[in-house]
Amino acid sequence: MKIGLAPTNSDYGPATADMAVEAEQRGYDSLWVGEHSHIPASRETIHPDGGDLPQLYWHMRDPFVSLATAAAATSKIKLAMGVCLVLEHEILDLAKSVATLDEVSDGRLLFGVGVGWNREELANVSNVPWAQRYNAMRETVAALRLLWAEHEVGYSGEFVNFAPSWVYPKPTQKPGPPVLVGCRGRIGMRHVAEYADGWCPLDVGFRDVRVGFERFRTAVEAAGRDPDAIPISMYCYASPDAEKLELYRDLGVERVVLAAPDGADRLARYVDRNQHLVDAFAN
Repeated sequence: MKIGLAPTNSDYGPATADMAVEAEQRGYDSLWVGEHSHIPASRETIHPDGGDLPQLYWHMRDPFVSLATAAAATSKIKLAMGVCLVLEHEILDLAKSVATLDEVSDGRLLFGVGVGWNREELANVSNVPWAQRYNAMRETVAALRLLWAEHEVGYSGEFVNFAPSWVYPKPTQKPGPPVLVGCRGRIGMRHVAEYADGWCPLDVGFRDVRVGFERFRTAVEAAGRDPDAIPISMYCYASPDAEKLELYRDLGVERVVLAAPDGADRLARYVDRNQHLVDAFAN
């Protein structure tokens, strides 16, 4: 099983490049960073897990710049968006940014995508209705894949529209970096089953992980695809231990992503405390 590391990537934490170098040296296969361009001060949308919103959400560094610095400082570790809020980007600019990052990292990018949880955040930058966000993400991913693979591309959809255009560079990975969808609900699972190259669930989203995985397999089979052909990268927010990782491995999880706590000191202690799991489980 592969083990990834997801630091909070806040502007008061360690430099992303330094964290990537350390993760690579420690045996992690991937470094994951999230994205929030901003957090509306109104705070009308409650965080899905309730409680006060941690300050890290509005202190996140830009993921593209962060991973570019990590690419320059490393040679093997995968660099993962976990996740890019694709509906908050202009499509042609996003296609170029993703392709450039894949190029400068020599094809090490894992492109995780998601719709987000904050209604006001999406409304600030997009006209996509909240209820249509998954459908809009489907169109966005379809358009991105065409832009990465073909010389001249135009697109006419319900949410994505642009005239025939040339967008370069093209990604190093052909026909483009793998698209992993981050979600934990039934609607998201159906979209993963339809078009994703991988699934990124959160372990805090299931009362019983095994039941959630069975729902996922059912959705994939209903879409006419093989569940074993869609790798799973499980975000582990709950405290990791050997028993938990053994369960995930037995369920067919390809990668466990350890979601590290905020703050440089807490991050350092977390990495040290869980090194034995990386040594035992990472292949």
